[in-house]
Order: sequence, then structure tokens, then C-alpha cells
Amino acid sequence: MKFVSTRGRSEAVSFTEAVATGLAPDGGLYLPETLPSIGDQLNDWDGLGYRELCFEFFKLFATDISTDVLQGVINRAYDSFTNPDIAPLKKIGHNLHVLELFHGPTLAFKDFALQVLGELYQEQVLRTGKPITVLGATSGDTGSAAIHGLLDRKGMRIFILYPDGRVSPLQERQMTCTGAENVFPIAIKGTFDDGQRVIKELFEDQEYRLRHGLSAINSINLARILAQCVYYVYGWLRLPIESRQDVVFVVPTGNFGNVFAGYLAYKMGLPISNLRVATNQNDILHRFFTTGDYSMGDVCPSHAPSMDIQVASNFERFLYFHEQGNPTRIREAMQSFKTHGSIRFEDFESEVFSSSRVDDTEIVDIIRDVHQRYGYIADPHTACGFKNLDLSRPHVVLSTAHPAKFPDIVQVATGIEPISPVLESLKALEIKKFPLSAEVADIRTFIDERAGS
Repeated sequence: MKFVSTRGRSEAVSFTEAVATGLAPDGGLYLPETLPSIGDQLNDWDGLGYRELCFEFFKLFATDISTDVLQGVINRAYDSFTNPDIAPLKKIGHNLHVLELFHGPTLAFKDFALQVLGELYQEQVLRTGKPITVLGATSGDTGSAAIHGLLDRKGMRIFILYPDGRVSPLQERQMTCTGAENVFPIAIKGTFDDGQRVIKELFEDQEYRLRHGLSAINSINLARILAQCVYYVYGWLRLPIESRQDVVFVVPTGNFGNVFAGYLAYKMGLPISNLRVATNQNDILHRFFTTGDYSMGDVCPSHAPSMDIQVASNFERFLYFHEQGNPTRIREAMQSFKTHGSIRFEDFESEVFSSSRVDDTEIVDIIRDVHQRYGYIADPHTACGFKNLDLSRPHVVLSTAHPAKFPDIVQVATGIEPISPVLESLKALEIKKFPLSAEVADIRTFIDERAGS
């Protein structure tokens, strides 16, 4: 299978090349040249464990990796998950299920993709003998999950940019208290979107990219999206048969990667009735899906910091499908957004998406209400998914993080302080971070000094 850039000015590449490159040389994002159909395989996949399902799914795409190597990659990726189901589906009310995605090493859904990506990078280094420099930006959970996917791996250095003071204290400790010599957490003066801008500019410099062997850890890397598709299929297969054909997946999302994975699974034939995009008060995606207006605003810090985003990097992949794979239209749209900070779609209608918006006051109220009504404790991001659900048909809310990562808000809402031994152990460790500006030149110099040539 080959993978093409959304902007149409880069050659098609293999799976391993797409993983190694991350961002296409023309600035676009990779997608499969042709999407495989999985509709006819769902019956065969019913009853598979998570690892087995993930392996079967990735075989459709990773056609240039031997099955033995791929099997090892998948098996090792999920060894660190603490729940035997990997992604347990829990029924908490009538027509209401929660798909728990926080049983990985950093207690957030990003572990599903980043443990796989870490194993794929390790296979790449062993196969080529060439070291790599992994670069990413985070609004919270991506950074810690990326770091723990690459922790102490030989031949890899990882640089993660995050907005100083705009991630939760425990999220920061997960990034800055590892003690690993190959990890460089960079606390920038700015927002997540500033970090994302720096990353894209560095990747667009082809000489710099080749010199350092840059690889992308953010969800611009297609391997991350494919790994996240799997838990939609897994969750759907664990629903009662009578609930599968009319199910709504409710997805807390800021960077659009989590919900785009569900959209990709839908495009491949997974019978999803509706994908509900659940945003916090930084609601660029909600505004788009309700008005057709994709306009960048100011980032407002919130109780759900991982969603404090105004530039959703995976939105370009959705546009590729919306524009029937027309790369000229994608280039025009992305240039317009870069210049004006907005794209307007007249008479926009979505085949499968709906959306909702929750502000900080509502987040606290929802956490309290969900606990009182269902006996379930949701973190602030997951709470965004519970607004105004019509439970006349089945819903699956993706639970994206363990509530212990946000103990203050949860305790205010429920009177209960959620605790995780993994997180408690971090509180006694020394924080090691590197404060820098959000200027490309400063980040470039920092990487030059530590990554070598």
C-alpha cells in the first residue's frame, strides 16, 4: 500500500517511509492512496482480543513490514497496559457506555498510538542503523505519552514543546520527571498552537530535517491515527449486536486526531451512525461543524487543558475527504488559513459529524452530575462528552484520561480526590525542563546543541 500527501506535491511513499517522515515534504499530511474496506471483515474480527485486532488492522496498511516484525511491534506496545481488555467498554446507564482509554503507562488515550509508534521507531533504528530525532508539541497528554513511548530507547532523542503553565501539574511531571538522558521537555512561552507552528516550520526545512533525522510524534504522523482507529472497531465489536447499527461515538477532541480516527474507520466501513465532536470553550471545531466557519480565535486556558487548541492539525485530513481528494483545493484552503486565520465553507453539511461545546462551569457541573447519576468519575476532558446526550439510541463516550490526572477539579465536583499510585510517585521527583521562547530560531539552536549533526 502507498500513502499520498494531502497537498499532492510529494511522491507516494510506503508505510515505513510515511512513519519515518511524519509530515510530507510538501507540508501536507499522509493518507492511504486507497482506503481498504473493513465492513466484510468485522464478523471475522468479532471476539478477537485487542492485540489480535490491532495486528489484523495494521496488516492492511503496513504491507512493507513482515508479519513477524509487525506482530512483535503490536504485542510489545500493549505490554505496559494494566487492564487485560486494554480498552474496556463499560455500560454505565441505559444506552450509555464508556470506552476507557486510560489504562496505559501515562493514563491517557495517547498511549494507544504512541506505544505503537515508539516500537515502530525502534524497529526503524534497528533496521537502518540511523539515529532519529523525534520532535513534537503537546497541550498535555501527547507529550507524556510520547516521552514514555521512547524512554531510554537507543538511537533516539525526543524534544517535546509544551506551553509553560498551561498543562496540569501532573501532566508536566510526567514529562519532566523521567530522569532519562534522551528526553528534552521544552517549556515555551506561548500556547500549544505556537509550539505546533514551530514544529511545522522546522519540518518544512528539508536540509535541517535530513541533517537531524527528524521524525514527527504528533498526530500528523499517520501511524498514530491508524492505531487510534483500532479502539473504535474494538469498542463497536463489544457492543450488544442490537446496539451496533445506530451507535453514536462521542469524542472529546481538540486537535481533531482522536475523532478523525473514528471518521477514518467510518470511511472504511465501520457502521457508525454519528461522531459527536465534544469541545471545551476553545470551540473552533464546534463552530465549524455548526456554521461552516473554521476561524482561529484566542486560546482560553480551561479545566480541560489538552483541548486548549485553536488550530486542529488533523483538520487538513478531513478536508481532503470533504474536497474529494482535490490537492489543489487543499493547498488553497490551507494557504488561506495560514494568511487569514480562517476558512469559510458555505452551506456546509456533514455526513456523520455533530458537535457540542462545554465551558468550565459546565465541566464541573457535568462531572458532579455523571458521578451522582451513574456512579462514574470522569476527568474534565471526558466530561465534555456528556452534554445533552439523546439516549434514545446507543452512545459510547470515549473516556480519554484517568481522573487522577486532574484531581483538583474532580474533587471540587465530587468531593472525592482520585488517586493513582503511578502519579503519586512523581510528586517526590525533581522537575527537569528547559524554558525557551516560542521562536523557531531558539528551538532550532537548542536542538542543534543537543542532537548533534
